Amino acid sequence: MVGNVPISSDLYEELVRKFVSWANACSDVRFAVILGSRARTDQPADEWADLDIMMVTTNPLHYIRTSEWTAKMGKPLATFIEETSGGDEQERRVLYEGMLDVDYAIFPATKLEQLINVETNTKLPAETLLELANAFGRGMRIILDKDDLGEKLKAIVSGIKQPKPQPPSQEEFLQVVNDFLYHCVWTVKHIMRGELWWALTCLNCRLASLQLRMTEWQARATHGKDYDTWFRGRFLEKWANPQVVTGLRGAYGHYDRNDACAALIASMNLFRQTAIETAEKLNLQYPTEADKKITKWIKSQLKPDSES
Repeated sequence: MVGNVPISSDLYEELVRKFVSWANACSDVRFAVILGSRARTDQPADEWADLDIMMVTTNPLHYIRTSEWTAKMGKPLATFIEETSGGDEQERRVLYEGMLDVDYAIFPATKLEQLINVETNTKLPAETLLELANAFGRGMRIILDKDDLGEKLKAIVSGIKQPKPQPPSQEEFLQVVNDFLYHCVWTVKHIMRGELWWALTCLNCRLASLQLRMTEWQARATHGKDYDTWFRGRFLEKWANPQVVTGLRGAYGHYDRNDACAALIASMNLFRQTAIETAEKLNLQYPTEADKKITKWIKSQLKPDSES
């Protein structure tokens, strides 16, 4: 939405048409597919959604190292390179005039051909299958296919049986709990040292990621292992336990010592509640005594500035 005017899907469709016209004229761009919300039927795109295009090319470095080509689709306001979510490739992100947000994932043609030419899915490594399932499994819309690879790709993706998430073992459960407790103490030490940036990075990022893992386990323990918890916290407000969503309001700290202290305690309380409920549902053991000792020490250190 720009001001009070929604970003129309027609504007994105016009951008797609310009992309296809441009790509058809580029001999090195062989294949392109829309992924993400603008290709999904469940949780489809709204007016806030960006456009994700995976473009397959025989010259990926050109599109990574240069940005002039992005002007063929519209007027860029900002553009930069970052790794894709899988970390194996790079994408050029572009913000066009009108606040149209486009991610161009630059994919080498040789890599797609290797995937397509595998005779059976069983010959693909498990990690590759999972990557394909995450990338294409929730929907794709092919917009360019010069080498007739689309049907082969669809066949491979449709044949992937993505492994269902399994409940954590006792060891896996304790790994996450102990990681969380350890970094709570780590956060306190940096608060006491006056390193708020460092402390808040841990609180708002690492501890939050561990809370997400526990929240996913709790949701599947409650609703069944087939319950869809999406990925990287997407749509958490819809699938997570409502108490978790409420608790998260106080679990992130501002750049202020007292607020960071309060947020850490809130984060610990929320994580403990989530973890204990998960443990009870899955017949796992929560390290209560260790938690009590760590919590007691942390509370003894986190006195407001006026009391310290």
